Amino acid sequence: MTFSYPRSLFLLLSLCLAINTIAFGGNFYTDFDILFGDKRADIQDGGISMSLALDNYSGSGIVSKNEYLFGRFDMQIKLVPGNSAGTVTAFYLSSQGKHHDEIDLEFLGNLSGDPYLLSTNIYANGKGDREMQFYLWFDPTEDFHTYSIDWNPQRIIILVDNIPIRVMHNRENIGVPFPTKQPMRVVYNSMEWRLLGNKMGAGED
Repeated sequence: MTFSYPRSLFLLLSLCLAINTIAFGGNFYTDFDILFGDKRADIQDGGISMSLALDNYSGSGIVSKNEYLFGRFDMQIKLVPGNSAGTVTAFYLSSQGKHHDEIDLEFLGNLSGDPYLLSTNIYANGKGDREMQFYLWFDPTEDFHTYSIDWNPQRIIILVDNIPIRVMHNRENIGVPFPTKQPMRVVYNSMEWRLLGNKMGAGED
């Protein structure tokens, strides 16, 4: 199936790494590499903002130069309006390898007039199956909103505009894998989407 995407997806970076009470700001020029898509990833405004474009040939993505073990990561994102069916816009943390760790936020595109769906998931030692999806209480195409991952050894909190929408506690003491040992990179991309399961809900696990 072929899609036509003349539009771009825009984001503004506000990256905070809370490590030993020291906060570091972010810049796309100094802190990120182009993962794929070449010029479809367009850094602007001296490195404080950028657009990611998806067309008939390729999507685009960026990845942080550094890896991080714990911290808070904030992205200010404005999604593309109109028909976005067949696309996924993703902001996530990920390590490498077969037994990788990952913390996902994915925006699943829809037909014009239908709401975006925010899908969250966590992988630890390569094991996932903890997806939970949310309908947002606002239109994410009208303005920038802040999406956050707050990760420490005890829990992971997913926040939207500083409002927690999901808390994932460390339950390694009862045999549930949790990401505590593998540093992860920050990734943001836009591309065609795969069909995902329908696990709707809110809250805590």
